[in-house]
Amino acid sequence: MEFELPGNPDYGQLVARLEPGERILSESGAMSRMAPSFDLRTRLMGGILRALARKVLGGESFFLAEYESPSGGEIAFSPALPGSVVHRPLDGQRLLVTAGSFLACSSEVDIRTRFGGLRSFFSGEGVFLLEVGGRGDLFFNTYGAMVEEDVEDELVVDTGHVVAWEPTLEYTIGGMGGLKQTLFSGEGLVMRFRGRGKLWLQTRTLGQTAGWLVPYLLR
Repeated sequence: MEFELPGNPDYGQLVARLEPGERILSESGAMSRMAPSFDLRTRLMGGILRALARKVLGGESFFLAEYESPSGGEIAFSPALPGSVVHRPLDGQRLLVTAGSFLACSSEVDIRTRFGGLRSFFSGEGVFLLEVGGRGDLFFNTYGAMVEEDVEDELVVDTGHVVAWEPTLEYTIGGMGGLKQTLFSGEGLVMRFRGRGKLWLQTRTLGQTAGWLVPYLLR
């Protein structure tokens, strides 16, 4: 598979050129254009019970879309929000990707769902995470620009800015301080990452954008 990422960093998309018989998986509804020879199949992630739980608790899709063409061709995928599309080649590593950030991957990549625990109900990042690993090409998207951080000890991040991280990092979710600081500082909940590993962040959050728009909608 050959690919390019036109439109980065503001309006990134993935354009992939597949050889005959090659397959690519994507988030449901992400395809923007393709050659007419492609066939579409749907694939459940983690079985029907996990898929149903993701839909009810996390508002996430039941399915991945799987595209294949007997003659090969070009296919493009666009994320729902403007920003960067990030390519991460995998060679046995695993990554944890937050809800809504997964865009696509080559068919060799293994995708599983992981329950983030009860703390995830309040994090703004979704109840379920995607655990992605194996060998192949992974593509995920950010809202705004992408920032890659090398954590060597500890880093505190607003929950809405977290996109993906290496599982060598442990994290907890909590407030900025006491109850007063959490409720009135405007910062809300944060994720405290500890250990050594890479962390991918986005420079914008949908919640902040929605909050900025509300006063204009009420006029």
